[in-house]
Amino acid sequence: MENNITLYSLDGTPNCIKVTLALEELNLKYATQTVDLRKNEQKNPWFLEINPNGRIPAVKDGDLRIFESGAILLYLADKYDTNHKISYPHGTNEYYEMLSWVMFQMGGVGPMQGQANHFRLAAKVRSDYAIDRYMQETKRLYSVLESRLETHDWLAGTRYTIADIASFAWVRNAELIELDLQAFPNVKKWVEKIEGREAAKRGVSLPPDVKSAQERRDMFAAMRSRIDGLGNMDKL
Repeated sequence: MENNITLYSLDGTPNCIKVTLALEELNLKYATQTVDLRKNEQKNPWFLEINPNGRIPAVKDGDLRIFESGAILLYLADKYDTNHKISYPHGTNEYYEMLSWVMFQMGGVGPMQGQANHFRLAAKVRSDYAIDRYMQETKRLYSVLESRLETHDWLAGTRYTIADIASFAWVRNAELIELDLQAFPNVKKWVEKIEGREAAKRGVSLPPDVKSAQERRDMFAAMRSRIDGLGNMDKL
């Protein structure tokens, strides 16, 4: 099927990785355009025409714009996954199970781990309360995944779908906030299984200027060290 897809993203960010994983699994041709958050490019008028909320990722397919990573995953599945390689037919029980797990990530894993990332890595002040709050909630959500994957190979139905893609894009970064997947053996096995997929290997390496795994580890270790060096600002 013909397409004219452009992905607006920044290298290595979990929500953008979701989209490249799906695009690669579907073997779709697409262009990428970097939106540099460090230069606040996501607030430029040209990008706000694509996503009024000024967040990445966003996609244009011809004249159509789609923003929010979950919406993009559903769009790609609905329009281009005609053989249901990474999705289920609309209206089936498996489809709604898949949708439930996509929304679990969108409303749970992403926001909670995102806040853990912020307070553990990027905050201007240190809040031990916030770090503990969001780390504990992230661990609780991982426990939900662990329970599911104890009895199922994949999150929805019997095969790899956008439900797995959505959570994997975040869970693969657990080590950046020193969250040890050894405590979640079934999640760890699931992550390793996805990492072995050829499309996933390509998807996590795009755009081409993405940092290496070691570069990312070093960068985030330095960010954690900076936070650790700050005094706790919580008011009792």
